[in-house]
Amino acid sequence: MNLSDINGIVLDKEQLKTYLENIASDHTLKQKSDKNTYPVPEMEKNFDYITKVYDMLNQHLKLGINIHQAGEWLLDNYYVIEETASEVRKNLKLKKYVNFIGISSGKYKGYARSYVLASEIVNFTDGNFKAKDLEEYLRSYQNKKTLNMEEIWDINLFFKIALIERIKDICMKIYASQMQKIKVESIIERLVENKSKDELKFKIPARGYTKQIQTYSENKYTFIEYMSYRLKQYGKKAIPYLNILEEEINKQGLSLQEVIKKEHFDIALKKVSIGNAIKSIHSLQRMNFLDIFEKINGVEEILKQDPSRTYPNMNYKTKEYYRNTIKEIANKTKISELYIAKKAIEQAENGEKGSKESHIGYYLISDGIQSLYNALGLKRKESKIQIRNRINLYIYGTTILSIILSIFAGYLTYKYSKNISLGIIEGILIFIPITEIVIKIVQNILGKIVKPKLIPKMDLSKGIGKENETMVAITTIVEDRQKSTRTCRKIRGILSCK
Repeated sequence: MNLSDINGIVLDKEQLKTYLENIASDHTLKQKSDKNTYPVPEMEKNFDYITKVYDMLNQHLKLGINIHQAGEWLLDNYYVIEETASEVRKNLKLKKYVNFIGISSGKYKGYARSYVLASEIVNFTDGNFKAKDLEEYLRSYQNKKTLNMEEIWDINLFFKIALIERIKDICMKIYASQMQKIKVESIIERLVENKSKDELKFKIPARGYTKQIQTYSENKYTFIEYMSYRLKQYGKKAIPYLNILEEEINKQGLSLQEVIKKEHFDIALKKVSIGNAIKSIHSLQRMNFLDIFEKINGVEEILKQDPSRTYPNMNYKTKEYYRNTIKEIANKTKISELYIAKKAIEQAENGEKGSKESHIGYYLISDGIQSLYNALGLKRKESKIQIRNRINLYIYGTTILSIILSIFAGYLTYKYSKNISLGIIEGILIFIPITEIVIKIVQNILGKIVKPKLIPKMDLSKGIGKENETMVAITTIVEDRQKSTRTCRKIRGILSCK
């Protein structure tokens, strides 16, 4: 099953917001998504189909066949779709996908909730949305159910998958239209231009090749509209054929003008739809998802209530570090991220005002983390003793290894020189350089397997606040008293000079 099967009329903003609240109430959730709903393989198939239609359109241009107006969007923006598919392929691996919260029952059982949500928004807006709209839609869903941080941060990937699905659906209709045009050109060559079999430029594809277009060509409007257009180009020579065409249409209770009008209307709709999808992909690439994330992420809103008022002034990397710590605790304990954030705030509120204990970071990444675990009713696996034991293991381990290597080096010296004193001196002298080498090797290995801790930083990009202002005194040798007086006058009010 493909989520492009979601369909319905285009809803206005308020209707869609109400709809999203309703589906949020209906969603029953589970901790993980199913592997068999992983959307990237299907996206690859969709992209391959889009590529085939793109190649076909280029071929038809060379043959002089009119291109469907929606196809013009594809020809001009294929590179954007290619870049988008590549980005999704790179950033949404199966291991990552299955860790998204899934739908546990109903039509979309097993799918990632954020994928279903993105597909709903794309299909009920005809793929036309902006950053502000997206923010409002996600807020509407969160009125009933909260999205976790990872879902909000990566939902842009699912929007891109849904948009590629939508473009593929339109490409199927473009393909059907172009095949009908090939059929028209083939008939005209044989009947109107009276070309021999060897002279034929256009050939009707085999039945198996066109089987997939039957769904989109049942009413043959494209065939009739294009046949009428081509016959009229031949003037009097084609009038008998045009009359036959009109007669056959009349037998079906339709008129030629009515068919042409309906076909032109459908062409306009497809052109608008693919235009919406491609423009939305452009918009997603330009959107600052950090702004959207911080506006609608419930955890961020809670952390901003930091009693010490420090968190709002921290830089992005530090904020992300705090949020990721909450996410890691939530993943390990299966406790809501919002609940963990609230407990961290409560702990900070109980801390002494103005001290480090009043800052949420103390309970997330510092010594107060045990207090947070106690507040959550949990036992922390990693205690201070365990941390100290690991430090001791590092110190004693590198020392003992260095001693062993030094003794071995001394032994080799003794073995070849047959001088025990020289061996002992060699072992002592080489101990320090060997220790340095061992430490460098161990640190290099640990740097690749141990996750480093980030040092929290403040965001000073907008200047230093008054509470953080300081003064730097620079010692200067002044040549004479008169020059010293002039210098003091210049900085009067900052320094006092005698």
